[in-house]
Amino acid sequence: MEQTKKTSALAQVIRERRAVKKNYNSKEVTEAVVRELLEDAIWAPTHKLRQPWRFLFVSADQKADFAKKVAATYPEERRDNREMVLNEPNAILVVMMEEPESQKQWEENYGAVASMIQNFWLLAWERQLGVVWKTNSHIYDEDVKRIVGAKENERIIGFIHLGYFDQAPLKKDRVSLDEKFTTFQG
Repeated sequence: MEQTKKTSALAQVIRERRAVKKNYNSKEVTEAVVRELLEDAIWAPTHKLRQPWRFLFVSADQKADFAKKVAATYPEERRDNREMVLNEPNAILVVMMEEPESQKQWEENYGAVASMIQNFWLLAWERQLGVVWKTNSHIYDEDVKRIVGAKENERIIGFIHLGYFDQAPLKKDRVSLDEKFTTFQG
């Protein structure tokens, strides 16, 4: 018999969070709201307190110009599609990470940035602000690095597409923990 457990508010937010990729409403995503969410999100675990993240906010009034510049880095036949995709969200948050030379520190930094993005995503979800972490090929493009002002020792970790929504995407089940969990039997 399965035992019912009380789900905490945090566990509920973790389980309800979805990637909101489209169908945003017209409510503006403001810089003030993004900054407020980031003030809490940056409390993510970060080895040696390196805090290796940096952000560029692209507001609704700058998005069309930004989308056109990023799309121009693609081959001609893909530009219209890329521009359309970059114009879908109400705003974009570009997340950059400091890249140390040590592989160990690089992995620690990436883990910290990924944790911070998850914090941001959960905090945004509580406000019905949709988020999706995009890692399209342009994040690896040197011209896009220049467009977003990435420093020599930084890489783009993702474009976080942002927009308020009226209806959450459907839940997609996870693989059972039993299929992913074992116990060491030394």
